[in-house]
Amino acid sequence: MTEPKFKRVFAIVLDSVGTGNAPDAAKFGDEGADTLGDLGHAWKGALKLPNLAKLGLSNLRVEPIEGIPAADKPLGWYGRMDEISAGKDSMDGHWEMMGLPVEKELSTFPDGFPDEIIEKIEQYSGRPVIVNKPYSGTQVIHDYGERQMDTGELIIYTSGDSVMQIAAHEDVIPLEELYDICRYARTLVNGPEYIVGRVIARPFVGPDKDHFTRTANRHDFSLVPTGKTDLDLLHEAGYQVIAIGKTNDIFSGRGIDQAYHNESNMNGMDHVDEVLEKDFTGFCFTNLVDFDTMYGHRRDPKGFGQALMDFDQRLGHVLAALRPDDLLLITADHGNDPCFKGTDHTREEVPLLAWSPKMQTSGSLGVRSTYADLGATILDNFHLKAPHGTSFLDELN
Repeated sequence: MTEPKFKRVFAIVLDSVGTGNAPDAAKFGDEGADTLGDLGHAWKGALKLPNLAKLGLSNLRVEPIEGIPAADKPLGWYGRMDEISAGKDSMDGHWEMMGLPVEKELSTFPDGFPDEIIEKIEQYSGRPVIVNKPYSGTQVIHDYGERQMDTGELIIYTSGDSVMQIAAHEDVIPLEELYDICRYARTLVNGPEYIVGRVIARPFVGPDKDHFTRTANRHDFSLVPTGKTDLDLLHEAGYQVIAIGKTNDIFSGRGIDQAYHNESNMNGMDHVDEVLEKDFTGFCFTNLVDFDTMYGHRRDPKGFGQALMDFDQRLGHVLAALRPDDLLLITADHGNDPCFKGTDHTREEVPLLAWSPKMQTSGSLGVRSTYADLGATILDNFHLKAPHGTSFLDELN
């Protein structure tokens, strides 16, 4: 087996950290969305991300982020990526990164799920369903959580994405029962009439509507990948594939050797630190979801910015711990501009940052025409042929 250029590749997905209008943003009603740019303005220049900045976070943009100047000499290579998948959900973004763009639009339910699906869930679970319409995840438990505690009903809701979310208080419906209901619901939306990207268990705790909080026991039951992904190809070739965060759920465990469940972004970074100490040849794929669930959907720029600064501080340790034959890639799966209208994801370009301690050059990777370029580069590193995307490995010297 020919030695790879980089023995270990670490990709960190900053879930929802977009960097401005995608070319097709108008199709999604997202013209003007710019997660990073609007965060800079909201923080009035007080947003400080020194480690991301020296990797080229502001260099990759047409206009620098307020408070984060472009680096005179960036450490590595930087650019942006456009999405070709039909949707703007996490599943679309991650599958496309790994060489499986979602070409057909998945089912969405702006008027709620059809009666035939709801009735089957009620019959299977023995529990009535309430809400059944698009709703903010935190608002729905505020508005209906106390009723759910009293009645044992299932709160089912959706968003602008192809998702079914099922919420219940952990003291009323035990986790395993909730997961079982979600597994059954998953079987109802695998096609052919309705194809949903993710069924998400949304357990919450707390004594009343003013104190309910969603827990880290969330679980995503994703559509099984409809074809081989880059993770499958790496696994079949004998390389180690490690997933941190919801990455394992998004790929239904396919092509993954070891998985870590995150309690939070910081817990996820603890797992990254742990994997950095391991000797392996292969790929570690991390998703940090708090930016999205805790702050993007809640339209909370203050919390979002603080979460980015907390990540940036932890990134400093990662940069120091990387070995000469490691490669770090940082990107996002979509946008979720906390200063934009609504509460849904936003169709944006995403950042692309690449660095290794042995790099002696730096510069722009331009605007990549598909997220699949990320996976193509990883496969190229391990001398494997990518089904989609164009590798930028040769630039990383």
